[in-house]
Amino acid sequence: MAKARVAVLISGAGTNMAALLYAAKAETCPYELVLVASNDPAAPGLAIAEAEGIATWAQSHKGLDRAVFDTLVDEQLRAAGAEYVALAGYMRILSDDFVARWEGRMLNIHPSLLPRYKGLNTHAQAIENGDSHGGCSVHIVTPALDDGPVLALTPVAIVPGDTPETLAARVRFAEHQLYPATLAAYVARERSPDYLRARVRELALALPETDEVVSHGMPCFGIVKGKKFAYFTEDHHGDGKIALLVKISGADEQAQLIELDEDRYYRPAYFGDTWIGIRLDLGDTDWDAVGEWLRKSWLAIAPKKLTGLIGIAEEF
Repeated sequence: MAKARVAVLISGAGTNMAALLYAAKAETCPYELVLVASNDPAAPGLAIAEAEGIATWAQSHKGLDRAVFDTLVDEQLRAAGAEYVALAGYMRILSDDFVARWEGRMLNIHPSLLPRYKGLNTHAQAIENGDSHGGCSVHIVTPALDDGPVLALTPVAIVPGDTPETLAARVRFAEHQLYPATLAAYVARERSPDYLRARVRELALALPETDEVVSHGMPCFGIVKGKKFAYFTEDHHGDGKIALLVKISGADEQAQLIELDEDRYYRPAYFGDTWIGIRLDLGDTDWDAVGEWLRKSWLAIAPKKLTGLIGIAEEF
């Protein structure tokens, strides 16, 4: 299975970037670094990435509107084919539009046990407040500073005589262990059959009067005691794909979708022209779009007495 493509944003030494980079060298690591970018062309971390053969890009943000600069960064990320973004000492407050473009696909590492001590001077605050532990957290980036869902954290004991500098040095060791492992687990879950099946199940069973059964050896979803509108496939007939099969209008729509994106859409074996396969294992699944595909497929087979329920539900 292809590795997830990760871009890393840095502003300085890039020690967490280096930790991600060296972890990615393991054959079993589920991600690879495709770009290291910085808002400081003199950031030492850029030289590390270049020496390791990773593409780099840098431009100073000074004199540029925040949104304009973030658009430049976004263009570089997409040109590199990045699927995820890892912030690693990136000392910039991101625009809301930039965060929205990478919703659910951008992680950050923060030197405190979130939700405690967001922002700067985290180690000093932990010591001054008499905490028994400092530490680090990896979280999903949201528009609010250091406020996204926490994926993992590592406590680091505060010892007598600790200063912010000595505590920071030990926390950095923890960061270098935590970030690669958390990023690996996060990108892998979006290619995990169990995770993907659960997401499809949640969306399908939210539709009126649906149930799940096994048909042709696959989980499938339909109207209770009625027709089927979706199948979850995992290596169906040895095709190596994890995908959702849904109803469509016919051969013309099927051909148009495959021409639009032949990596994502395909003709499922033995299902004919009125079904389309949608790959879920590419690492960039748009779950809102999947929900809409399920809704349309449900509408295609639901009896008229049920279709009105969709409109009623959407009003609320």
